[in-house]
Amino acid sequence: MSRESTLSPPAALSALESALGSAIRGKPEIIRLSIACLLARGHLLIEDVPGVGKTTLAHAIARAIDCRFHRIQFTSDMLPSDVLGVTIYNAHSEAFEFKPGPVFTNILLADEINRTTPKTQSALLEAMNEGQVTVDGRSLPLPDPFFVVATQNPSEHHGAYPLPESQLDRFLLRLRIGYPDASSEREILRNHAPADQAVEPVCTAADIIALQHQTEQVRADESILDYLLTIVDRTRTHEALLLGVSPRGSQALFRAAQARALLHGREYLIPDDVKRLVIPVFGHRVIVQPRSALGARRSEASNRILEDILMQVDVPL
Repeated sequence: MSRESTLSPPAALSALESALGSAIRGKPEIIRLSIACLLARGHLLIEDVPGVGKTTLAHAIARAIDCRFHRIQFTSDMLPSDVLGVTIYNAHSEAFEFKPGPVFTNILLADEINRTTPKTQSALLEAMNEGQVTVDGRSLPLPDPFFVVATQNPSEHHGAYPLPESQLDRFLLRLRIGYPDASSEREILRNHAPADQAVEPVCTAADIIALQHQTEQVRADESILDYLLTIVDRTRTHEALLLGVSPRGSQALFRAAQARALLHGREYLIPDDVKRLVIPVFGHRVIVQPRSALGARRSEASNRILEDILMQVDVPL
C-alpha cells in the first residue's frame, strides 16, 4: 500500500470499474458514483433494503484498491469507544496504552449505521470531516485514503435511529443500489462464490491518492459555477423546502462533479457533471416542508423537488 502509483489515471479508473463490476452486477452507474465519491475524498451512504449488495460493494472497493478494511456492525448497545478505541492500563509497562478501534483503517464499512444510537453515530463525525479522531485530548490522524461506506435500512424499518442532519451532511453521496435486472440476477445465482471474494487488487492506495489530487485540478468555467450556485440558491428559496443546501453542500457538489469529469476522461466540467449529481449530493441535505411531502418518504419527496428545480434552471450552453 505504500508503493508508488504505477498506473496512468485512465488505466487505473478503467481497471477499478471492471473489478467492481465483477462484484456488483448490472449497476454500472452505482459503481461510477461510488468511485467518484472516493476520488472526491467524500464518504458514501447507501440506503436500501437488506440483501441488494451494499456490504458487497464496500468489500469489493477495499479489495480492488488493496487497502486495509474494517467492518463495524452497528447495534443499539454499541458505545463510541467501540468505534474509536479505548485507553487501558498495562500492568507490565505500568502505563496507559491506547488500543485503536476499527476506525483506524482505509475503508470503513459502517453497516446499518442507523441501528445504533445518535451518541455512537456521532463518534464518526470528526473522523469523516477532518480525517482524525480525538481521544483523551490527543488528535490522532487516520490513514490516507480514508473512506467510509455506511449502509442504512429505510427509516420505516423497526429499530432504526434516523441520522441527524449534521451526520447526513458528512456524506458526499447518498445512493440506492436497487434490485438487479433479471439477467444480472441469473449471473448471481450461477456464481456460487461470494461476489466480492473474486475481486483482485487492480490499483494501490498511491494510485487513489494520485487520482484524488488530479480530481482537484479539474477546471470549471464561470458559467458552470453560476449554474451550480443557481441550483443551490433555488433550494434555499423553494417554498416546498424547509432547509436548503449549505455551503458545505455546494462544495460537495463541486467536488463530486470534478470526480465525474475525471471518470469521463475530461479535465474540465460540463453542465451534465453538475446536473447528474444534484440528487445524489443534495437529496439527503435538504429538508422538505411537512405539507409538501404528501405522505411520501422524505427521500422521495426531496428527489421530486430537486428534479423540479433542475427543470427550472437554464443549462448553460
